[in-house]
Amino acid sequence: MRESRPTMSSTRSWMPGVVALCATAAALTGCIATPPSPTSLPSLPSLPKSDEPVSLNPADFTTEIDNPYWPMVPGTRWTYVEHDPDGGDVTVEVTVTTATKTIANGVEARVLRDTVTRDGELLEDTFDWYAQDAAGTIWYLGEDTAEFEGGEIVSREGSFEAGVDGALPGIALPADPRPGMSYRQEFFAGEAEDNGAVLSVDELVEVPYGQFDGALLTRDTNALEPDVAELKFYAPGVGLALTLDVSGGNGREELISVTTVPEGTGTGPLGSPD
Repeated sequence: MRESRPTMSSTRSWMPGVVALCATAAALTGCIATPPSPTSLPSLPSLPKSDEPVSLNPADFTTEIDNPYWPMVPGTRWTYVEHDPDGGDVTVEVTVTTATKTIANGVEARVLRDTVTRDGELLEDTFDWYAQDAAGTIWYLGEDTAEFEGGEIVSREGSFEAGVDGALPGIALPADPRPGMSYRQEFFAGEAEDNGAVLSVDELVEVPYGQFDGALLTRDTNALEPDVAELKFYAPGVGLALTLDVSGGNGREELISVTTVPEGTGTGPLGSPD
């Protein structure tokens, strides 16, 4: 799962019972509270972590993904601008394609196309595979990714498929997110070991695309890079609106538009996004 890059204009205090003495911006970068332990909260479901095995029944899954925090309607395209003080702004386009893929573990997944460009030059191109279970949880089942320089593929690092070479599926978003939930997002030993935790479901977030209340806030980490952490804000009915780097930098990615693209968009080979 590509680490997202979106800006945060405003947010509420996002840890109930925690007294925050920092200003909003400082709180997000230097005063991040540890989410409550799942054992301190009642009835939190058990979600897979690290390399814990999980058995998925393909009959329990659908490619019609309607989780309210990230509805994936084919033809939807989210466009983001990633502000990176070290490398300039880049554009990120995430498209829900009409294509599906049967994963090695037997689950049929929806294919999303994720492309990163700078000044029109392709930097990264990825097929991501998602499916939703009967409860409404979105599962992440792998990716086929490529990095580009001068129009040529220079790396395929990070590619994996659940059920191949020990790779395991993970949770993209829980069905009923509550503070204290933690879960793996993906696991392919040494290649893809991202994790997520729910911090709040009552955020106010503002980005160029609009202002949204009742947003879901997660904290994403990477076991392979322990110092890396991001906050992600998911707006109800919209999807990912904002990502903020809280690892000591100030990189951010913000949603600037949501559009509908023609059928078949994003289904070309890697390197040819449209």
